[in-house]
Amino acid sequence: MKNIRQETLSHVKKILIKVGSAVLTGADGLDLKIIDALADEIAELIRQDYSVVLVTSGAIASGKHRLNITGKLKSIPEKQAAAAIGQGRLMRIYSKSFEKNNLYVAQILLTLSDLTDRQRFLNIRNTLSTLLEWKVTPIINENDTVAVDEIKFGDNDNLAALIANIVEADLFINLTSTAGLYDANPTESKKARLIPLVAEFTDEIEAIATAETSSVGTGGMKSKVLAAKKVTAIGIPCIIAPGKKKNILADIIAGKEIGTLFLPMADRLNSKKYWIAFTLHSRGRITVDDGARKALLEKGKSLLPSGVIDVEGDFTVGDPVSCIDRAGTVIAKGLVNFSSAEIRKIMGLKTTKIAQILGHKDYDEIIHRDNLVITRNNPKSVI
Repeated sequence: MKNIRQETLSHVKKILIKVGSAVLTGADGLDLKIIDALADEIAELIRQDYSVVLVTSGAIASGKHRLNITGKLKSIPEKQAAAAIGQGRLMRIYSKSFEKNNLYVAQILLTLSDLTDRQRFLNIRNTLSTLLEWKVTPIINENDTVAVDEIKFGDNDNLAALIANIVEADLFINLTSTAGLYDANPTESKKARLIPLVAEFTDEIEAIATAETSSVGTGGMKSKVLAAKKVTAIGIPCIIAPGKKKNILADIIAGKEIGTLFLPMADRLNSKKYWIAFTLHSRGRITVDDGARKALLEKGKSLLPSGVIDVEGDFTVGDPVSCIDRAGTVIAKGLVNFSSAEIRKIMGLKTTKIAQILGHKDYDEIIHRDNLVITRNNPKSVI
């Protein structure tokens, strides 16, 4: 185990750290000592020439404390109002903690729509790259004040997984209130044992992670495991570890057996295909016949009109669309070269008929293989 950890961490230079509300808060709201300790540890990593990006929760919890609200907020307006109150205070505390180490921080608030637009996605990447070159620590949070269901990340675990792709991180550290992933819920079973290493994702691994959260959290262990699954798909190792443990970051980088290490997947997605698979939401579905299914899954081919037998939804050129087989199983996802209306006209036909039917032919493929991601082994995570 020790050799695996040290080998995995030996080439790490850029680190994405996510810290949850359950780590940052105590009985009296934000835990200033924890934030100070986190800033000190990140500062030490920067002095060792590591680049660090921080994804933080805590804005809503900070706002709730300021208003003396206990328990979970129920409505979106309540959460947005609490975030508006708490975000400024959260950043002020971070700024003071980092300034003690002669470092600056930069606040970045995002919604999912900021990442689904490819140009804005690249702009965010360039901004983050510049900040890291300047030795400024980007501190990222969801823009809860304006986010609604259609543009929400769901939780900061998912946000962090997407940011890890943007900054091309070498390691994703998810700091949480537990020691890592257990084989059973440790709050319910005294026999629960920590799983130190996950070499590959199985149904059993996903099944043992629960969605239970604290009064200040939104994700639970399930979202952390799904985030780990996403980042390992692009070749980034992930460690879920106890965020309140002293010197946790130094111990992780030193290769100590702390938390749960998720190894990168052997068959990795490139950055663009990761963006398609995990950032974009499908606008429709295309049903393919058995021949097209085989061509996509076994031969790495593009999707042609001849293999399409049905179209669901209304979408336009460039939209993300899921491909399903006759049984209704999602097997792929990609960016379409034709609108849903156009595909309905040319489905089942040879490519030589496209211009005759539509009056133009910019592409032969409904979805080119360069813009298509196979999702058969993990259909639920990319819909």
